[in-house]
Amino acid sequence: MLRKIRIALAAVFLACITLLFLDFTGTVHAWLGWMAKVQFLSAVLALNVGIVLFLIVLTLVFGRVYCSVICPLGVFQDVVAWLGKKRKRNRYAYSPAKAWLRYGVLAVFVVALVAGVGSFVALLAPYSAYGRIVQNLLSPFYSWGNNALAYLAERADSYAFYETEVWMRSLPTFLIALFTFIIIVVLAWRGGRTYCNTICPVGTVLGFLARFSWLKPVLDADKCVDCKLCSRNCKAACIDLAQHRIDYSRCVACMDCIDKCKKGAIRYGRSLPNPSKGGAKLDTPTPPKGGFPKSDKTNLTSPPREGLGEASGLGEARRSFLVGTGLAVGALAVKAQEKKVDGGLAVILDKQPPHRSTRIVPPGAQGLRHMAQHCTACQLCVAVCPTGVLRPSMDLNTLMQPEASYERGYCRPECTKCSEVCPAGAILKITTADKSAIQIGHAVWVKENCIPLTDGQECGNCARHCPTEAITMVPSDPADEHSLKIPVINTERCIGCGACENLCPARPFSAIYVEGHERHRMI
Repeated sequence: MLRKIRIALAAVFLACITLLFLDFTGTVHAWLGWMAKVQFLSAVLALNVGIVLFLIVLTLVFGRVYCSVICPLGVFQDVVAWLGKKRKRNRYAYSPAKAWLRYGVLAVFVVALVAGVGSFVALLAPYSAYGRIVQNLLSPFYSWGNNALAYLAERADSYAFYETEVWMRSLPTFLIALFTFIIIVVLAWRGGRTYCNTICPVGTVLGFLARFSWLKPVLDADKCVDCKLCSRNCKAACIDLAQHRIDYSRCVACMDCIDKCKKGAIRYGRSLPNPSKGGAKLDTPTPPKGGFPKSDKTNLTSPPREGLGEASGLGEARRSFLVGTGLAVGALAVKAQEKKVDGGLAVILDKQPPHRSTRIVPPGAQGLRHMAQHCTACQLCVAVCPTGVLRPSMDLNTLMQPEASYERGYCRPECTKCSEVCPAGAILKITTADKSAIQIGHAVWVKENCIPLTDGQECGNCARHCPTEAITMVPSDPADEHSLKIPVINTERCIGCGACENLCPARPFSAIYVEGHERHRMI
């Protein structure tokens, strides 16, 4: 029963957290956003003392249930290990702990965290690694499915769904997510919880605490018949039958060993010192003199239901066909509605990002230093950005952390979704009133690209769409008030939203762009 409860809770957490990264509307976060905030590293970086204490107490009482229930990467490894188990049963074996590797990685991780080397921290953070896998590898399929439904809904005069653009936000981040996925799958398929117990810094910290947990799986040497079913099914490789002991620093309390033991030699409960043997024993009632009545537990497995596998296979094939057809229809619909020409005559060139001396981080981040020290590059803010402004950084020092660029849209003053979903405190929660007053950068005019000077045509697009009225159009020739007008920027009023850069008709480089600020300020 304990194992079933653990699996049910783990399935709920995995499904809900996956949905957090797939949901591009941001509405799911109103209900499930707390699941991102109870992740251990996110809570530590956000200085959320309450959640950190809760997770510590949870570990000291129940063991490493965080790793087997709450952490999505840990549960994902269990899924892969379960699939590998279908191919070969009883395939694990005890292996000594590699303490030098575990604590060595943890030490380097802490140093990188204190030094603000966000790229290394992001690589090892388990929750963030899973988020990047979902955002880069699963999200495109989710969006294509949504677009297929939007296409069908449009034909039925319904607005229940709307199309979204599917595009690669960062090639390095995609490759890192792909390599992480491959490494995790290979390690979990072959060795179960190898990543958790050798590399993951969160697993190492909680493993140290789990050694002192109140409740834990306890091995009774008197009942054990050395069948090795427990150790051969232990994904953490932490059951040493030769010594009849369990390495609790690696045990994730998955309860698989309890389920496999046919003699009741492993129970989940308190362990008390046994003076006669110098070890530990389970805090259970003393058996009667004649022993407990023996019960036949060898026929617990119910007989297979004939035809179930075949019917399930047909249903799976049918679902795969329908999903594939829907995705194909959605892809064709998106392709057919792409606009590549202006009025059917002039080719529209894609905007190219300008060279910025200082990168732009979203409002609420307070500045580059705060972002670097708190961000774990989980990609939640990137996933919910409705205008495609946020994308992972490709700079080595801030690799995969979010930054803003305005080729596809601009940072709308009424949108605060990125600040609402950040679990690590890298982007602090702000209101729409705050956002309109936070200066994250300032606009810079590029004379050589401005249409009134290059094409001799009136424009003024930047001034018309500036939400803070920081741009004024003045005559290009001061002596002639009727000459073509060019923009003048009041940098004290500009908040760096990027509306001018995005809506500038100049191609491929805008005649006006936003330069970021190292430290944000209120205006």
